[in-house]
Amino acid sequence: MQMSRIFPQPQSSNTSSANFRGSLWMIFAMFAFALEDSLVKAAAANLPTGELLILFGLGGMLVFWCAAAATGAKLASPDAFSPTMRWRFCFEVVARLFYVLALALTTLSSATVILQATPIIVVLGAAVIFGEKVGWRRWSAILFGLAGVLVVLRPTTDSFSALSILALIGMLGFAARDLASRAAPASLGTATLGFYGYLAITVAGIAYGAWEGKPFILPDGQSCVNLIGAVAFGTIAYSALMKAMRSGEISVVTPFRYTRLLFGLALGVLAFGEALDTPMIVGSVMIVLSGLFILWRGRRIRQ
Repeated sequence: MQMSRIFPQPQSSNTSSANFRGSLWMIFAMFAFALEDSLVKAAAANLPTGELLILFGLGGMLVFWCAAAATGAKLASPDAFSPTMRWRFCFEVVARLFYVLALALTTLSSATVILQATPIIVVLGAAVIFGEKVGWRRWSAILFGLAGVLVVLRPTTDSFSALSILALIGMLGFAARDLASRAAPASLGTATLGFYGYLAITVAGIAYGAWEGKPFILPDGQSCVNLIGAVAFGTIAYSALMKAMRSGEISVVTPFRYTRLLFGLALGVLAFGEALDTPMIVGSVMIVLSGLFILWRGRRIRQ
């Protein structure tokens, strides 16, 4: 079966216009994701992590349940419980749990930077797991990007924080989730994938809350605002991301994912007073350059 039948190309009489719209959707999605991260971090200052995850997950589930009801999508279809989806669910639990912990316990800037290595790990996993051909140039770019992660982590210096490993584990979880998504049934739409993604967050919260052992508290007004905002921006970002990937050529739209780094760093500095040092900036540049080269090289090979 040809891949074009499974993932049809967007139908548009003007490819440039479609690419422009897709790029704008992607930038907007990354901005919304950065706002979601900052609001989750703000909520984590007043709420136990387990409770935060549960409330955040339930809010997202409600939104996507309503979306599924409005569009007629079936949340309990057999494809939603396929082996691939079960693996995707497990990876989502790991990714969300550790990334939220990273947001709560480390700086927004460092967590955002480390997250940008996800596409690099996806290419690495595609080569190892799916046997996709990766030439020496992209292997070199992968190693360069991973070196950028090490520059940010600084494992051999006094500035190293073991808590940074939380963001690293979260990033690996997201990469594994994306790899599982490549094999997920094509019949599952945005509402279904979003619903089960937020269900995974809820499950992660229940598991961590049981381990954490902290009593749940009644959220104050500011925490409620932060949670509602995080759910709103998270679901908007997820929908905008799907819109971006369906509006233009993937090879043109995808590089704009890295705008999330700019938004995340700006919010870290402006909203939380975080400082950007030289290793952080150098590592960020290495990761972005690596990812952009991998995308560019992949496009050249497919032409």
